[in-house]
Amino acid sequence: MTNFANVYPAHINELQARARNVLNRENLEGLVIHSGKELKVFLDDNSYPFKVNPHFKHWLPLTNVTNSWLLINGHDKPVLIYYQPVDFWHKVEALTDDFWTPFFDIKVITNAAEVDALLPYDKANYAYIGEHIEVAKALGFEQINPDGALSYLHFHRAYKTPYEQALMRLSNERAVAGHLAAKAAFMAGESEFEIQRAYLQATSHTDSETPYGNIVALNENAAILHYTALERNKPEQHRSFLIDAGANYHGYASDITRTYAYEQNDFAALIARMDKLMLNAVDGLKPGKSYVELHCETYLDIGRVLAEFNLIHCSAEVAAEQGIVSTFFPHGLGHHLGLQVHDVGGFMADERGTHIDTPAQHPFLRTSRAVEAEQVFTIEPGLYFIDSLLADLKASEHSNAINWAQVEKFKPFGGIRIEDNIIVHQSHNENMTRDLNLG
Repeated sequence: MTNFANVYPAHINELQARARNVLNRENLEGLVIHSGKELKVFLDDNSYPFKVNPHFKHWLPLTNVTNSWLLINGHDKPVLIYYQPVDFWHKVEALTDDFWTPFFDIKVITNAAEVDALLPYDKANYAYIGEHIEVAKALGFEQINPDGALSYLHFHRAYKTPYEQALMRLSNERAVAGHLAAKAAFMAGESEFEIQRAYLQATSHTDSETPYGNIVALNENAAILHYTALERNKPEQHRSFLIDAGANYHGYASDITRTYAYEQNDFAALIARMDKLMLNAVDGLKPGKSYVELHCETYLDIGRVLAEFNLIHCSAEVAAEQGIVSTFFPHGLGHHLGLQVHDVGGFMADERGTHIDTPAQHPFLRTSRAVEAEQVFTIEPGLYFIDSLLADLKASEHSNAINWAQVEKFKPFGGIRIEDNIIVHQSHNENMTRDLNLG
């Protein structure tokens, strides 16, 4: 188990340095980071599951505390205004000593409105960072989520400190336990709903605690990229299983995908070939490499897989050039990962937020930024048999380039996606997912 006391101090020092830099650059006195508040369902007294402001959990591992605040100036010990109401309706997050508590000047409030007395009286040079604009305005903030400050913070969030990397290893560990349980449930012939239950039990998560809605797809449902329906009934036949599911650890996400065949058949061989392709893409993830270039190289490799499995009559090069591959691989190769599943900063050329466009042929890329050391990425190539995209292709001028009989053979299996989580180091890549023996 990681001793966070060994790595957390350097993390706080790094965040303090970033705060000093952005405050100096933007002529600000401080950042006031709001954890957030509960959001009520329309015309109801129930709330949606609470999701903490990622800028808040960047500093400390509090993910369930509403109406709390951080006051940061980059020099003094950060102030944590910690909300602990007297409440007999709900469980209150108790404030206990932990590895992070000595690094904050903690002030407890029991009523959310008490925060005003603890905030700076003159807020003209303080920036509110958070979701609730009406709260910020009511408290007198004039600078609310200023673009210059957010661009700087988002750009630098791509570089993960050793503390953050440790949390993401533990997040992967939790998710891998879930994936192994889900695979066993699939092989036992369970329904999507029951497979999801097995995953949640193994990760000790509730539905709302996973970093995103799990994709648990049997057979043709694997062709729906963001499938979350969870059918309760078992299909007549188990052919294939695609699971895209992650876990959280102190607010840091993992995001892992695996695809399985129920029998050893041609689809199983296609999975094995895509797994090899995926690991080859991981090897290409190196400091200085353009992520767009790596995506395009993998896009061509998927064209080679289509040719190898007799799905196309043309060459891989022609399939890539004419966009045929996009029917089978319509999304991007991966994305930044961290406090959010699709972490911020992926399209930034610099800390000013200069945007890097993606190629028109690849509109669904989630990052265009150059790869650098200490960044964390997912690599997730896919190959799918999606009815609507196949229909468009069949009606196009490229229809004769497709072996439609072979496509029909694979359609009942839905599709394949394989995804690992990678820390890029200067000298090597650390595949957090494979290091935990999830094949």
